[in-house]
Amino acid sequence: MNRGELSNEQWEKLKPLLPPQKPQTGKPNHDHRLVVNGILWILRTGAPWRDLPERYGKWESVATRFYRWQKAGVWNQILEQLQAIADQQGMLDWEIHYVDGTVVRAHQHAAGGKKGAMKTKL
Repeated sequence: MNRGELSNEQWEKLKPLLPPQKPQTGKPNHDHRLVVNGILWILRTGAPWRDLPERYGKWESVATRFYRWQKAGVWNQILEQLQAIADQQGMLDWEIHYVDGTVVRAHQHAAGGKKGAMKTKL
């Protein structure tokens, strides 16, 4: 296991929340754990997909899985389920584990823009 990859404990919590490894139709997916670790590597480093190390598989396969799951809402479902589990175990204090738009700061270049929609000249 490389630094930044899922530990066995983390993987055991995440594994049941993922779609089936072998879909009902078509060929089986590449190992979910390997792909998720590849996605985490991209998110952690900010590198482009093409720079994904070969140990995670083909970058095209990892990127395709990421975007397919994003479109299907898998990531949102995982977040909601992990939050529900943590909340049931009393591990979340919603007074401090809550972020909304009033807490997130805008980038310094976001200030001073023109208000309203852009008007185009014909």
